[in-house]
Amino acid sequence: MTITAAADGSALGNPGPAGWAWYVNDDCWRAGGWPHGTNNQGELMAVLDLLRATAHVPGEDLRILCDSQYVINSITKWMPGWKRKGWRKADGKPVLNVELLKELDRELAGRKYTFEWVKGHAGHDLNEAADERARAAATAYQQGVAARSGPGFPGAHPQAAQPASATAPASATAPAPAATPASASTTPLPRGAADYNVPDLFSQLEDDELGAGAGQPAHAAPEALVEELERELLGPLVRGDMGRTAVLLHPDFMEIGSSGRVWARDAMMMALEDDPGERTEIEVLSSDRIGTSAVLLTYRSFARSGTTLRTSLWVLDGDRWRLRFHQGTPEA
Repeated sequence: MTITAAADGSALGNPGPAGWAWYVNDDCWRAGGWPHGTNNQGELMAVLDLLRATAHVPGEDLRILCDSQYVINSITKWMPGWKRKGWRKADGKPVLNVELLKELDRELAGRKYTFEWVKGHAGHDLNEAADERARAAATAYQQGVAARSGPGFPGAHPQAAQPASATAPASATAPAPAATPASASTTPLPRGAADYNVPDLFSQLEDDELGAGAGQPAHAAPEALVEELERELLGPLVRGDMGRTAVLLHPDFMEIGSSGRVWARDAMMMALEDDPGERTEIEVLSSDRIGTSAVLLTYRSFARSGTTLRTSLWVLDGDRWRLRFHQGTPEA
């Protein structure tokens, strides 16, 4: 038997609130995160937690789907050379994310596994499901609310299935959010976490040259953050969670739907909880700053019934971006 699972990570701001997730099916997945981390850390942690969650079935082949070539190449190509050099790169500098890599090296010993690269945000069902859950965990840390941790892997050792402490080591440089999600499945950053926030040109070149994507800048522009939140809100895992939609929707939210119906916030949250629908793919057309506290996002959404042109107005409510108005118009 082969266990096929997708593993993915997300970081809002990169670095910023970060999440990770692995996904086999709706009854077998797990997610968690940290108050501050990077996309690469999330990707690595997703693979590490998957290995730990399946440690009780070491004889099963493990097929791991990743959209990060950095993670795949780190584990399958570069790790042996790094180990021979004392976990240092060719230029003598310490390897980035070394504690996570060392943990992965230990967990991989004796396991039968293969890695397969899949293109991210391209409609791959398992990848999209893992991405959605990782982004939900990252957004939960950003907003200071609880995230779903998932059912875990059947028969996993209780220690592997239990949520770990959300407290990062004292060496971590970023402050925790005002309210730490109490029920989120999280894993503390390994020792030396302070080193993770130091720019590393070599690792960045590895991502760029291999096409894995460079991620958002350290201080994400409001336009980029709003786009990330919009994609989060379009995922059924979030749409079906009234606690999450209550955070993302402004108290005065209003929507003019594609049918012409006008929705108020409470009615919309209840409707989404009853029928969250399927994941929606989008094509961003424009993202425009309006003053210092509003962003107007225009995009095209794709569904079986056709395409819809949509406009969302996100406003800064205190220290949170929240959706104030949305309108959808079926495209001719």
